[in-house]
Amino acid sequence: MKKVKIIAEAGVNHNGSVATAIELIDAAAAAGADYVKFQTFKAENLVTPSAKKAVYQIQNTGEADVQYDMLKKLELSFEDFRSLKAHCDKRQIKFISTPFDHESIHFLNSLGMDFFKVPSGEITNYLYLQEIASTGKAVILSTGMCTMEEVIAAVQIFRSKGYGAHNLTVLHCTTEYPAPFDEINLNVLDTMRKSLDLPIGYSDHSAGIEISLAAAALGAVIIEKHFTLDRSLPGPDHKASIEPHDLKLMIDSIKNITIALGSKIKAPTSHELSNLSVARKSLVAIRPIKKGEILTIQNVGAKRPGNGLSPMLWPTLEGKPAAGDFSQNELITL
Repeated sequence: MKKVKIIAEAGVNHNGSVATAIELIDAAAAAGADYVKFQTFKAENLVTPSAKKAVYQIQNTGEADVQYDMLKKLELSFEDFRSLKAHCDKRQIKFISTPFDHESIHFLNSLGMDFFKVPSGEITNYLYLQEIASTGKAVILSTGMCTMEEVIAAVQIFRSKGYGAHNLTVLHCTTEYPAPFDEINLNVLDTMRKSLDLPIGYSDHSAGIEISLAAAALGAVIIEKHFTLDRSLPGPDHKASIEPHDLKLMIDSIKNITIALGSKIKAPTSHELSNLSVARKSLVAIRPIKKGEILTIQNVGAKRPGNGLSPMLWPTLEGKPAAGDFSQNELITL
């Protein structure tokens, strides 16, 4: 069994507060996540001053201003992220942050993260992908809004730098917050697994936890899920996030699902073997039978327990003489 890695996506749900970010780290650690992930950017490097918000961002913030103003309020400094990384180390949960510009790539690389997470919005950014690949660090590539051709093109950039199944994982994703169930298309997990020959995971933007559980059951090796301290907080992503108690429930449930996937071999388990004779039936005399009497469905039937001759042997016994005397309900023997 392979353990499913859980990334608790704090993102910008700290609302620009280091204290809140620390609370998010504590909540992710308490829930049992493997990683807590943030987003590292400088607003002036990420968007033009006139770039408009997404519809969901306008709806969730209640403001129709441009992205720059929103992102500037959510921006943390590099020094802030050093503090967050130190707190993650203290809480024994791994720190990850997604860079959104080249300066942030180099800063985060200096923090010694396990891997880079490429967000869906950067998957067609050739210069960004080249910069990430040049670090040689393992990569998780999110594919929201992508055609399969775009996914293959991005993967090829990393393959050309020597990346493969040992250090490149691709996440299926639907970029909408929350993602409508009829646009999630979890069957794409299998499509990407076969097409790319790489480990496949899922970045979940849906409401609730059931889609993450389904993705784990379908073989996702990584589950990334947005979480917040309180869904009623102001900000672009809170409404599409789950709260700490649901994050813990999701993580515990995925652990159980991983265990339950078990073996691909269909055979009785150890517990089933102990129940076999109790639940199955044997051939028995349904009335007294004399030695030499012909065995028919009038004198032989099937009853529990199942520690005698299997009823599946009846075609070979029907019409044969009884091997001895059998009292009613006695197991038939050869």
